[in-house]
Amino acid sequence: MRKVRRLSAGEEVTLTEHLDELRNRLMIALLALAVAFAVAFWRHGDLLDLLNRQLPVQCVKSVGKVAVCHRLEPTTFGVAEPFTMAMIVSFWAGLIVALPIVFYQLYAFVLPAFSDTASKRMWPLLVMVPLLFAGGVFFAYEIALPAATKFLLGFDASRYNTQVRAKDYYSFAAMLLAAMGLIFQVPTAVLVLTRLRILSSKILRRNRRYAILGLTVAAVALPGVDPITTTFEALPLFVLYEASIWLAWLIERRRPDDAPDSLPALWR
Repeated sequence: MRKVRRLSAGEEVTLTEHLDELRNRLMIALLALAVAFAVAFWRHGDLLDLLNRQLPVQCVKSVGKVAVCHRLEPTTFGVAEPFTMAMIVSFWAGLIVALPIVFYQLYAFVLPAFSDTASKRMWPLLVMVPLLFAGGVFFAYEIALPAATKFLLGFDASRYNTQVRAKDYYSFAAMLLAAMGLIFQVPTAVLVLTRLRILSSKILRRNRRYAILGLTVAAVALPGVDPITTTFEALPLFVLYEASIWLAWLIERRRPDDAPDSLPALWR
């Protein structure tokens, strides 16, 4: 694979050169994902222990009426299930780790469509996207996941012999972590749209009630059908929406009215 040269703003290249650059950047992104996946699979036992740590503790009274407590452990029901679960968890972990490199390759590919001034203003996105995604994953792991599992597994617990299937739990946990990481990207989307003058703080404030309705519907559509999970998915959306209003206001304050940002060449 040849060294990838980042094109400058406004530089004219042929379609073949564009496709060649796209291929090389896709290869770099896939290579980063493969390396991160390999490392995650190597340490998949630690990753599974981290997820299992968020399962609730179950107490059962013995014959002597002494409560014996133990943390629930996932159960497998298939021959290949332990291996497939290690693969799935390692993939999601590798994707989270490789996200900054993947996003940078995307950023470097679309950068020539912007002017030099607009390109410099896009740099905060390189920091915001991975940090906000990591913040969403951390929020889901520390707050949303343990609250959701405690509520769901504790519901009518006295009526059932509760067992946790590994496939269901790890899939639910992975989807919840990924969903919260994406939810935390709301300020990033607002930053881009405000830079392009598609959104403004005035528009965001004026349509707050419709946004709350839409965000509530989005939270219901996200992984988790119980009220606890839905609530923990909706609250960050509301907070991030309000934070996005202030972010848009700050961008407008620093932007002269007579100097609009340059739009991509395809949008002019």
